[in-house]
Amino acid sequence: MKVYEISYSNTNTYLIEGTKGKLLFDTGWAGTFPAFCRFMGNLEISVQSINYIMISHFHPDHMGIVQEIAELGPKIIVMETQKEFMHSADAIFVKEAKYNYKPIDNNKVKIIKHSDSRQFLKEIGIDGEIIHTPGHSEDSISLYLDDGTIFVGDLNPLYELELHKGTQIAESWEKLLTRKPQIVYYGHARKAELIRNEAEAEIHVNSNKKGSHEFESKIDYLETKSYYKTNQSDKYSLVMKIMRYIDKGVSLERIQKKTGADSTFIEDVARMYLTHKDVGVQGILDRIEIKGR
Repeated sequence: MKVYEISYSNTNTYLIEGTKGKLLFDTGWAGTFPAFCRFMGNLEISVQSINYIMISHFHPDHMGIVQEIAELGPKIIVMETQKEFMHSADAIFVKEAKYNYKPIDNNKVKIIKHSDSRQFLKEIGIDGEIIHTPGHSEDSISLYLDDGTIFVGDLNPLYELELHKGTQIAESWEKLLTRKPQIVYYGHARKAELIRNEAEAEIHVNSNKKGSHEFESKIDYLETKSYYKTNQSDKYSLVMKIMRYIDKGVSLERIQKKTGADSTFIEDVARMYLTHKDVGVQGILDRIEIKGR
């Protein structure tokens, strides 16, 4: 099995190649179809060779070109927990007519029960399961592979878990962490490798009170913690500038060239801005501080 990281927009897209077929996990915003095809061409992989497309959740930046891709052959996989949400972005794109968005054709959709997900994946030579992981949105799902790889879309990252005790986010991570993942692929951040020392870094999940969960994880990431070094006032202005560029659809690579900011810092700002509803500049800075601890 092989994972291709397809970076052509502000949303990370992944192609998982099994022994019997290929599965695309997420797409970019409407209007990015030409960029997607160019990237696939550079990989020398035809879009027509993709068997299925799976969307982590039906927000516009994750499903904007799913129908355009599906028209070249791939089937759209929609989990039973996602059925009522697959057209939720249509109204948003009506207001953004310049993108020429194509709504999902229900005839290109295959509905799958979570209980049948392992068998479905096995048919394309992938060992794993599809798990309902609400928190960022009610329709969010994660793809877990038996080799310890997980694809979580916009599920809030582990370093923010302390902020989300007792929420759906913590409960969703509980489902994933009990499967002992090793690598996490995010929708708007670099992949993270999880450090696991069974003697010292165990996962503790206690349900002492009905309806509540005490959640503690000592798992950490093997990822850089060097951020753009500047004073707080300048950093505030920089985050505002990055947010404005994101609103204009500027790529992260272009933002880096325009601002000269550290690429990891830009990626963190973009992910937090795109995945946290109504988050402000200070909220983004607070989360970056938590990550850097």
